[in-house]
Amino acid sequence: MDNPTLTSGNGNAAAADRAAGGVGLIGETTTQTFVRDVLEESRRQPVLVDFWAPWCGPCRQLTPILERVVREARGAVRLMKMNIDEHPAVAGQLGIQSIPAVIAFVDGRAADGFVGALPESQVKAFVERLAGAGPSAGPEVEAKLAEADAFLESGAFDKAGPLYLEVLKATGDNIRAIAGLARTAIAAGDLDGARAVLSRVPEAHASDPAIAAVRAQLALADQTAGLGDEATLRQRVAADPQDLQARFDLALVLNSRGDREGAANLLLEIVAKNRTWEEEKARRQLLRFFEAWGPTDEATLGARRRLSSLLFA
Repeated sequence: MDNPTLTSGNGNAAAADRAAGGVGLIGETTTQTFVRDVLEESRRQPVLVDFWAPWCGPCRQLTPILERVVREARGAVRLMKMNIDEHPAVAGQLGIQSIPAVIAFVDGRAADGFVGALPESQVKAFVERLAGAGPSAGPEVEAKLAEADAFLESGAFDKAGPLYLEVLKATGDNIRAIAGLARTAIAAGDLDGARAVLSRVPEAHASDPAIAAVRAQLALADQTAGLGDEATLRQRVAADPQDLQARFDLALVLNSRGDREGAANLLLEIVAKNRTWEEEKARRQLLRFFEAWGPTDEATLGARRRLSSLLFA
């Protein structure tokens, strides 16, 4: 199948697309047409890619929800479906290991995503955020969030926090601002403060991918407490390469300091040395990292590819 079918489902569904002014809002893509259908199109509007397979029960639950929400967005986003049984290459390159998986592409690159069959309210919130139709809409708010994100990434927590608070004061419950404020607290070592921030998440957004990632980061921060300093752990690893626990603890410490690649490398080394060590503890920890980092993070994508190579070699 070289060309996507730009409408899907029965005649009523196609009619609904036309009524919404959106012929071509929902379609199918292939390995051969992915660049055109997704990457190039995402430079004009956000494109969701639904990675699915015929045997996947949760996929059958999620896809109709995605289609309905995209139609309701009336042209703000586009949905392309990719059958990974017929076209596995793109999912493999993105490091996708479980489905359903939805990746959002903006300006030719993966920008956000989630895994699993979310309820319709959460899918709608995801699409609204992606389309700029939710509480975060507006250039001033977006600019303030972008500035706060930049301060957070550079370690200027005293500047990031107030900006996130300004957004929350203006919008009430902007999920991106709540997540950013909680991430700022975690990065500053204020875990109780992060918990307090997360307690204000509206129930309808409790499983939002951004919030789920922050909760995973908080769990990792709790896990890292009391492990010791980096220098001591490095000495233990150097003194005894078979001290897998020291290597594991060092991975947690490195992750807490923002060295995702270093943390992933250490856990992958454990998997290579002894895959079943403590009931696959290193592999399971990597999956927790992936959840905290997000499905489209470069560290997630790279480590997933390497993990797959080790597991299926």
